Amino acid sequence: MQRRKFLSTAALTMPVLAFASKNLPATTKASRMRKGFVVKSNQSRFGEQTKLGGKSPNDIKVSSKDTDGDLTIFEYTGNEKGGPPLHIHPKQDEIFFIMSGTFLFKVGDDQHTLTTGDTIFLPRNVPHTWAQLTDQGKMYFQFQPSGKMEDFFRVLGSLKGAPSPEQGAKIFADHDMQVVGPPLAF
Repeated sequence: MQRRKFLSTAALTMPVLAFASKNLPATTKASRMRKGFVVKSNQSRFGEQTKLGGKSPNDIKVSSKDTDGDLTIFEYTGNEKGGPPLHIHPKQDEIFFIMSGTFLFKVGDDQHTLTTGDTIFLPRNVPHTWAQLTDQGKMYFQFQPSGKMEDFFRVLGSLKGAPSPEQGAKIFADHDMQVVGPPLAF
């Protein structure tokens, strides 16, 4: 009797399993990477050279192309003090991990000073910014999902100088972000 119950239960679950396999999440797509890879320090995933302000490399370590848009990771080597304007990502969370230097982060109404080894999580839809407080600094940061962030940094890296506040706001908006205030004063 138990065998008959097992067989009938198994037969009833087959249509459910067939339906589920056709509706798997994007992370199981056949186009997703099936091999690991290494990106050396101070190098970019595809050999790109993106320097913010012409001085600070911002290298892609894991690309949206590797993850079907689920994740992008950057290695930023800051060669000057300062940071971006206060802004919002309505569709993405961010995580920063400080490798060296000192950084000030503003997340909503809170401010945090981070140094080597510290990590901060910035949730989507919360105004945030950061400023490098030391002459040199290095951090890894990631966006989940990737969105248009790789192209955003390519555009910034192609500029000959700093954009005007109006130009900067347009670049942010073109990449699904909103500028809501100035950079941090420190």
